[in-house]
Amino acid sequence: MKRLLTTTAVLLTAGIAQAQEITIVREVDSNNYDPHKTTSRAASEVLFMMGDTLVSLAPDMQTVEPGVAESWEVSEDGTTYTFKLREDVQFCDGKPMTAEDVAYSMNRWVDPETNSPVAWRAGEVESVTAIDDYTVEYKLEAPFSELLYQLTQSFGTIIDSENVEELGEDFGVAGFNGTGPFCWVEWTPRDTMIIERHDAYTWGAPFHENTGPASMERITWQIVPEENTRTVSVLTGQSEVTQYVPDIALEQLRSAPNVEVVASDLAFWTYFMGFKIDKETVSDPAVRRAINLGVNQEAMAEDLFFGAVQPAYSYVSQEALDWNSDVDDMLLKYDPDRANEILDEAGWTREDDGIRSKDGVRLEPTAYVFAGSTWGKISEAVQSYLREIGVNMQVQAFDATVAWGKLATQEFDIFSMSFPYVSSGDALNLYFRSENVPSPNRMNWIDETTDELLLTGATATTDAARADAYGEVLEMVHEAAVWLPLYHEPMVIAYSSGLEPVVPHNIYGAGLYKGLDLKFAD
Repeated sequence: MKRLLTTTAVLLTAGIAQAQEITIVREVDSNNYDPHKTTSRAASEVLFMMGDTLVSLAPDMQTVEPGVAESWEVSEDGTTYTFKLREDVQFCDGKPMTAEDVAYSMNRWVDPETNSPVAWRAGEVESVTAIDDYTVEYKLEAPFSELLYQLTQSFGTIIDSENVEELGEDFGVAGFNGTGPFCWVEWTPRDTMIIERHDAYTWGAPFHENTGPASMERITWQIVPEENTRTVSVLTGQSEVTQYVPDIALEQLRSAPNVEVVASDLAFWTYFMGFKIDKETVSDPAVRRAINLGVNQEAMAEDLFFGAVQPAYSYVSQEALDWNSDVDDMLLKYDPDRANEILDEAGWTREDDGIRSKDGVRLEPTAYVFAGSTWGKISEAVQSYLREIGVNMQVQAFDATVAWGKLATQEFDIFSMSFPYVSSGDALNLYFRSENVPSPNRMNWIDETTDELLLTGATATTDAARADAYGEVLEMVHEAAVWLPLYHEPMVIAYSSGLEPVVPHNIYGAGLYKGLDLKFAD
């Protein structure tokens, strides 16, 4: 069992503020903490605390409020945004933040040399320019209705060019100089990330009860892959907070007198396994459809997650903005008999050991998955279901610090993934743009029609036009069976009753957002 770092909360003499430290346990780490080069939730969890964005997203997941930009204007044609910056923002090293830092950050984000897997989130950028020390002009080649929302994400974090140049390839690995309420102290991959309070920070978004400095002096993010250990850590006070709540322990935590549990469904988080559609075996649409029919998501939701999640048959929640209800009748649900029929009809015959083959090729796709308790039990369950229909899925698990790199290769047939989103367009633009191959478009879905429809949706000036475009893409990708949807997960946070109430934030699944409102109760 991994030893957790101890936590202290020391009350000093009267009239002096309380010194506060907490440990937050989580299941996996990130591969790095460069906002432009990672799509991991683990990175966003820390980057939101160490950095700032031009604008901020309120906990209602709808209202955009000021960030380091105190105001902004949008041109009538929707292609030019002019941001007026606060004049009191500074980096952790004390250097003032100016418009030059913002322009550098945005331009690095979309620079082809950066090769950011999330450059699309910045829109079709024409230029980002510092007009003066505290004014930024952000020009687009076409309107992008989601720009302000995307600029709230951790990928839009303002970074320090000197810090980037000094650290080179180690930026976000050996250090990070941000403007957020906390500053980088030390990262030990697969173990801990330690951050300390940025004492000068006073520019938090208006929706925070505390706009800075943070109440917590020090936060330790501790990696604890084992579900039981995470549960015990919260129950015994070794950790004060986790949003990686084991479903099997949910009721136990809810009934514990020293633990509070809160949940939110204001955004969506979906788990799925995807197919690299040009790889042998899974390039056959019959195989992909049979795999979808061969897995019992409803039973998995009950048996593995004790009913705390919703079985998924669609690639995004059917409650998401711009969901196409015409796809409802296309969804593939558990039907092993039909799965076997499809494989038989496609010429995949069973060998003596029960595993199917065709033209000398055995139906044994290789799946790359994340190591840890969650994907361990998911992949075992899927593997067991698939054996029943003659598919022998070979599972290779990798720690998250390695997995993100492995998932950007062409080595595998199937991959594991989960992701946050607030709309159909948010999800589709992430995974189905041709330019996003090999990551995050790990399916190698390269399709000109899809690209045209996604661009139409992103630049649409009416709700109907946007919904129509995204609706067509939803039909195409579901018909092609490029994913195996597994389940939709709500945001759940367990925390010590010694803390002030925690309000979950759903932005990119980073439930504690900037950590400004984390505070021990008086």
